Amino acid sequence: MANTFKLKTKAAVTTLATVYTVPSSTTAIVLGLMVGNTTGSAVTSTVTVDSNTADTETNAAVELLTTTQIPGYSSLEVMAGNKIVLQTTDMLKVYGSGAVDVALSIMEIT
Repeated sequence: MANTFKLKTKAAVTTLATVYTVPSSTTAIVLGLMVGNTTGSAVTSTVTVDSNTADTETNAAVELLTTTQIPGYSSLEVMAGNKIVLQTTDMLKVYGSGAVDVALSIMEIT
């Protein structure tokens, strides 16, 4: 098994956008997630994990962050020291009511 650290980024998100989808034969550990407001006005952001993995009892899209306000020209650390395990085909999605940039730190186990 190989462990590979990766950074996934997405700029100027203004609709619900998939930032990361776990590849086949891979487990991913979310180590950190930052959402940055690139506008001068406050915006809101929602972060969703969409799990559709066949080997778990319950699969659903769940919100880690729900319409949370981010002041102008600032960022929000979503994970704050917590970790999330994602399995093959699981997706992490982000929405911004105004332009937000996303930085996702993960470790893929293959």
